[in-house]
Amino acid sequence: MKHENDTGIQRFDGLSGLDPDDMAVLSEVAVSSDEKTRSGTFVLKDSSLICSSSRQEGMEILPIADALEQYQWLREKYYWNLVSMEESPLSREEACTKKPLGFFLRVKKGQKGGLPCQAGLYMSRDLERQVLHNVIILEEESELELITGCVSPPKNFQGEHLAVSETYIGKNARLTSTMVHSWSNSVRAVPYSATAVEEGGSFISNYISLRPAGIIESDPVTFLNGAGASAKYFSVILGSEKSTISLGGDVYLNAEGTSAELAHRAVCTGGRIIQKGLLTGKAECHAHVDCSGMLISPGKDGFIESIPGLRSHHKDARMSHEASIGRIAPQQVQYLMAHGLEEREAISMIVRGFLDADIRGLGPELDRRISDIAILAGHE
Repeated sequence: MKHENDTGIQRFDGLSGLDPDDMAVLSEVAVSSDEKTRSGTFVLKDSSLICSSSRQEGMEILPIADALEQYQWLREKYYWNLVSMEESPLSREEACTKKPLGFFLRVKKGQKGGLPCQAGLYMSRDLERQVLHNVIILEEESELELITGCVSPPKNFQGEHLAVSETYIGKNARLTSTMVHSWSNSVRAVPYSATAVEEGGSFISNYISLRPAGIIESDPVTFLNGAGASAKYFSVILGSEKSTISLGGDVYLNAEGTSAELAHRAVCTGGRIIQKGLLTGKAECHAHVDCSGMLISPGKDGFIESIPGLRSHHKDARMSHEASIGRIAPQQVQYLMAHGLEEREAISMIVRGFLDADIRGLGPELDRRISDIAILAGHE
């Protein structure tokens, strides 16, 4: 049911009426049931809207279908503007649907908030195919911290999650986007995103997948179009048995003084992981790619493959890359044991330090999952 809060912002029913089991699943991906800790909330269960609300003045979050009806300029200037239908994971029929699923999020000029906004995209029905299109706009001098959680029940669940996200970051605006995935190993997840950053704008993207799908294919693209624009990607991936994960990241540094950093962290416990990244410098810029992997128990078929890439079109582009894959160094374990830790505690500490997922607002569930991985390493 729709209603309005005290500020006149339209919203749907909140999360308080959501089934506790559903809320427990959503909490795995940092979706909080306490909406007072969030500046806004959007939750979609399968194809049904659960909640769409904003608690922050100057920020609106709507179902994308409603926003397209309300704003003609959205379709003309932003919708399918950064991503072409041919490049997206959606079929043309799905891309052209009259009533698409997903969210529209806009922060108006100069608006800045202290609390994160959250979006939960939940698949609960077996054999479901969830197809989404999201558009995020940060106007000039605005700021946003966004946590997006994508999740299914952990066992005996099959489905496909296909999502297109287009993000526009205005002049001197700042977006910190954290995406958390938690899937059954029979799910195929294909998030496809493109971001454009204007002069002085900043984009920080964190991606965490500690209960991976059977197949994850992600290759986000960012265009740094304005002078002094910056982008930083950080990913933490667990590749467990029966999972195949291909994680990329292309950044085009198109203007003077732009900078980009791409850092992948992967732990293999039996899955197949491919780390990629291509930074393209077309002006005076700074860029670095860092792909690092840790093999704990790869088994017969598990592996990590790292392919960091650089391409320079400008004589003043300063670009570098590095890649490393290995096991836990015995010297590190021995050093910590010499300072009073048990072997398992030492190994757990090293794994936690390698993952380094200290990201604000994610909650205790993710921290417990990182602890589980560390415990697994301690048994090796």
